[in-house]
Amino acid sequence: MTEIKKKILIVEDDPTLMRSLLDVFSMEHFEILTAVDGESALEMIMKNSPDLVLLDIILPKMDGMMLLRKLRADARFVSLPVIMLTNKDDMETIGESIVGGVQDFLVKHEWKLQEIVARAKERLGVK
Repeated sequence: MTEIKKKILIVEDDPTLMRSLLDVFSMEHFEILTAVDGESALEMIMKNSPDLVLLDIILPKMDGMMLLRKLRADARFVSLPVIMLTNKDDMETIGESIVGGVQDFLVKHEWKLQEIVARAKERLGVK
């Protein structure tokens, strides 16, 4: 029997980081969707219902916090796991993210790719 792949949406506007995340999650056999701005991410979520979102805060068109608020206002996505990936590590941003319902908050310069994979797997309940 074929195992159904978990679907992850990576929302990141930095092409180098996007490529790295895409490579590492593809090696782990996840189905990967990508978006480079908040508006296209929202459309992607509505059409594809990912199992997890890796979300940058500073994005063109719609920032990650606005996208998070829109997701939490929609009953279909209230419990969608979201992991914030950002360079912003001030208490206001962290607090707003937690209140907004993120499952994890990772400051980009403080983590390694394998850590984000481990946290994503934990949130998705996969080994």
